[in-house]
Amino acid sequence: MSLTAPRRILLGLIGAGIGRSLTPAMHEREAAAHGMHCLYQLLDLDRLGLTVEQLPQLLDAAELLGFSGVNVTYPAKQHVIPLLDDLCDDARAIGAVNTVVFKDGQRIGYNTDWWGFAESFKASLPDVAMGEVVQLGAGGAGAATAHAALMMGTQTLRLVDADAGRAAQLAQSLCARFGAGRAVACTELEAAMRVADGLIHATPTGMAKHPGLPLPAELLRPGQWVSEIVYFPLQTALLQAAQAKGCRTMTGGGMAVFQAVKAFELFTGVRPDAARMQLHFKELQAL
Repeated sequence: MSLTAPRRILLGLIGAGIGRSLTPAMHEREAAAHGMHCLYQLLDLDRLGLTVEQLPQLLDAAELLGFSGVNVTYPAKQHVIPLLDDLCDDARAIGAVNTVVFKDGQRIGYNTDWWGFAESFKASLPDVAMGEVVQLGAGGAGAATAHAALMMGTQTLRLVDADAGRAAQLAQSLCARFGAGRAVACTELEAAMRVADGLIHATPTGMAKHPGLPLPAELLRPGQWVSEIVYFPLQTALLQAAQAKGCRTMTGGGMAVFQAVKAFELFTGVRPDAARMQLHFKELQAL
């Protein structure tokens, strides 16, 4: 009688301040459910004493050590692109990568963030008005959520970023794909929030490492919806303020799960059980 060893997979997450990420455990648990052995390593730039300037060496090392791929998060989602051999259509259009697959000597970049955000949004905030939406953040995550918002029918997306030039660049890119006027760079946040149906928050503010509110709470009003990408903590200061105002809210947990669902399939070629991965996430949050 011959015994077949379980398939072994080595994965990683590159980012800064990611010590509390639940992504490794989600992937490892789902792999085990499929009879695979997955080791998912955190490659935390802060703990390693590195910056995005060392991304080339970090990717080289991961590839040399036999990683099947890596997820990429803040602040590397855009910096990683020049280091790749090819991009999927979504990643090329969005201009940000959160999943890199090493295959046949090639590094292929994907963006599963936008799909993860859209799936979570449809489940958490069905049938909300999306005519006028304000988004805070125009970086790598913001590029994905903006793409998702316009794909879901937002008519005017007003982009606010500490770097006005970055917001303008993202707006220009979105308009080229979705049509003139669909996205605009905005510097008048108060005026924009007065007419907004909802708010997408796509900056690191609210994370354990970056506590606080990304905008004054008084700009929120009842009847608006607020969606979050930060998931640790799950109930950010922004969501708490929004709920106190009577807003409908969406945590960043759903996006974290659904982007991992798509990434797992890209890494392994195996279709994961999304409901089971959601359960993994809830159990891990409770630990």
